Amino acid sequence: MIKEALQYIVNLGTAEVQTVGNQDYSTQPLHLIKEATPDQLEVRSLSGLAEYLISNFDDDGFEKRMVHVVSPTEVVAFSPFNGNYNRNEYIQAKAMVPSFHFDRWYDAEEFNIKLQSAFVKNEDRDIMLKVVGNIKEENVRQIGDDGVSQAVQAKVGVATVATVQVPNPVVLAPYRTFVEVEQPESDFIFRMQNGPRCTLFEADGGAWKLAAMKNIKEYLEQALKTEIENGKVVIIA
Repeated sequence: MIKEALQYIVNLGTAEVQTVGNQDYSTQPLHLIKEATPDQLEVRSLSGLAEYLISNFDDDGFEKRMVHVVSPTEVVAFSPFNGNYNRNEYIQAKAMVPSFHFDRWYDAEEFNIKLQSAFVKNEDRDIMLKVVGNIKEENVRQIGDDGVSQAVQAKVGVATVATVQVPNPVVLAPYRTFVEVEQPESDFIFRMQNGPRCTLFEADGGAWKLAAMKNIKEYLEQALKTEIENGKVVIIA
């Protein structure tokens, strides 16, 4: 193929072929003319991606599509490679997730709002809300000899203030993936400082990401069941 291209250029009179060390060289550069690929669509939901694939809206001659769960917040669908070993990347789904920065210190009021708006309701979240929402003084004390336990003065009744132990560790389910699937629960270290200020540290080594990607794959397998059975779609995660 390379020799044919070189010879074609030589025939046009625009280049010469020279042999050096049993290898053929052109005196002019060759540029590959690549097959065109489409611009990628972008949606914000898994249902949008599934609806696009079911519709077969873009019929480019490829019979199969592959869906790749890239991360908990990104899924792409593409074709087999073409003659230039490039793929048609049809559509990308990117999750919209609320903003919450782990390892960052929030004041008690902002942290309280974040707990309610960026986390799924569960038992540990409600316990944290009761502690953070009823703090009566700025000081946070270390208790015990384990280097972990903390306590604050908090309102525990209609007119009662007492020393309340800060829950730690806690199991929470932040909104970190597509809302169509279950948000994985994972362990967090909950810490407080004088102010009072609060923060969460992830403590599951990133295992939640694998759980979220598994949930996405299962959702798409159900949404695209007919296409999968007909051999038109393959899903990997």
